[in-house]
Amino acid sequence: MSEAGDVKESNRNGPWYHGSPFELTMLSKGSVVTPFKEVAKAFSHKPPMVSMSDDYGVVKHNGEVTGFLYVISDAAPGDVVEMPGTDSTHWVIQRDMEVEFLGELPISDPPLLTEEEIAELRKDRPDGQTGFVSS
Repeated sequence: MSEAGDVKESNRNGPWYHGSPFELTMLSKGSVVTPFKEVAKAFSHKPPMVSMSDDYGVVKHNGEVTGFLYVISDAAPGDVVEMPGTDSTHWVIQRDMEVEFLGELPISDPPLLTEEEIAELRKDRPDGQTGFVSS
């Protein structure tokens, strides 16, 4: 199994993170969580483009809003279901769940993609689409 596979397997039991540009106390059924803290931090900024290393430890984005980071630590088996096609990065909660506030995130946490990195990533997307890029 690859190193990234080991990381993915070891994170399947949480804790589960959620990033949002909104202050929350509860996540509704159907909300998305991730076992990867840096991924949740990036998505809190509502970026059009995210770049992730194979182990999800290095994440960059081009979001433009301040974010908030939350954790769900009391999820039981069956409370989260993997979202198909996300390579284990995104999971959907199956019931309303309380979240614990971990902190406010400046736009630069995690780091922003540079203009050069964005241009390089878009070379692989000639149709102009943005999205998630795993490197």
